[in-house]
Amino acid sequence: MSPGFDVVVIGAGAAGMMCAAQAGQRGRRVLLVEHYPVVGEKIRISGGGRCNFTNIHAGPANYLSQNPDFCRSALARYPAARFVDLVDRYGIGYHEKKLGQLFCNDSAHDIIAMLKSECARGNVQWSIPCAVDGVTRDEDGFTVATAFGTVRCESLVIATGGLTIPKIGATPFGYRIAQQFGLRVVPPRPALVPLAFAPDVLARYGDLSGISIDAEVACGEGRFRESLLITHRGLSGPAILQISSYWNGAEPLAIDLLPGIDIEAWLHSHRRSAARLDNVLAERLPRRLAQQWCTAHGVAAPICALTDERLISVAARLHRWEVLPSGTLGYNKAEVTAGGVETRDLSSKTMAAAAVPGLYFIGEVVDVTGWLGGYNFQWAWASGHAAGQVA
Repeated sequence: MSPGFDVVVIGAGAAGMMCAAQAGQRGRRVLLVEHYPVVGEKIRISGGGRCNFTNIHAGPANYLSQNPDFCRSALARYPAARFVDLVDRYGIGYHEKKLGQLFCNDSAHDIIAMLKSECARGNVQWSIPCAVDGVTRDEDGFTVATAFGTVRCESLVIATGGLTIPKIGATPFGYRIAQQFGLRVVPPRPALVPLAFAPDVLARYGDLSGISIDAEVACGEGRFRESLLITHRGLSGPAILQISSYWNGAEPLAIDLLPGIDIEAWLHSHRRSAARLDNVLAERLPRRLAQQWCTAHGVAAPICALTDERLISVAARLHRWEVLPSGTLGYNKAEVTAGGVETRDLSSKTMAAAAVPGLYFIGEVVDVTGWLGGYNFQWAWASGHAAGQVA
């Protein structure tokens, strides 16, 4: 290993490879270090193997952070269109699946190969697999102690991601480095993650595993209308993954089972019917869900036997079925990690640590969490680009 580099990037994921390529193409001598034997594993497994590599609608409103405006500068200077231009230059076929989500036509490996090629254009050197044992700093820069010896650098970029999916190499390394150098860390937590039913709710609805409906789910400042999936452990599907990032662990989810429908008027049109409420609801909901929901709410009875007041209450509850999850399914099932390095300790233009010259944090290790649908990759590209222009 060469003893001296201008830049060492730790973490060869999406943000790390983007940053290394950008810095190398500026003429900087760059070393990219990765402890896992394979680079870009989250890219490879994303989107069912086709990598939802960006979202054409990505903007600050699609991200959560203790400091919501932090992502604005990087996203403005490297928007989705810039990454799409890069994909086009490499002749990679892609398509929009829904809601601005862009996927490779063939394989996520195309994106990984593109990033490796961009690194090659910048003469980036690689050290993989290579564990980093520690980092120290003096007035001349940083010393990185690795399994293959020590290496010196002027600029050190931490791109080690969050805690999501430990089996492909996730560790708290980035948070430890931040704290070592005096930066604050917003407590990390799983995000874009399935949620678990409490035992009593699981006993009622767990046997409905596999049922999917169009629903609108709200919690805190989040509200999403997409598909909701009941599982053998709780709730999943895009609507639930999205709202999980907004769930604080204490507030119930508000689930609209029939969004966009005037349920009260619809039920009133059946006012004189002798049909059971669950059978009527089965016109618009999966029958087993309608049956279980009505039984749980004590309304599995003929509509004509229910009072007007009760029907109004039923309509309100169908529009706002409150479910308090018992927890998330954890980092093994999460797509990203919320929280991370406190953005108020970083420059929004360069990702540099304000109080530690030459130290940068990019990608998922930072307290910026995107919605489901390509937004987190766009943050990786944008933050990696921002640091790569100056490191």
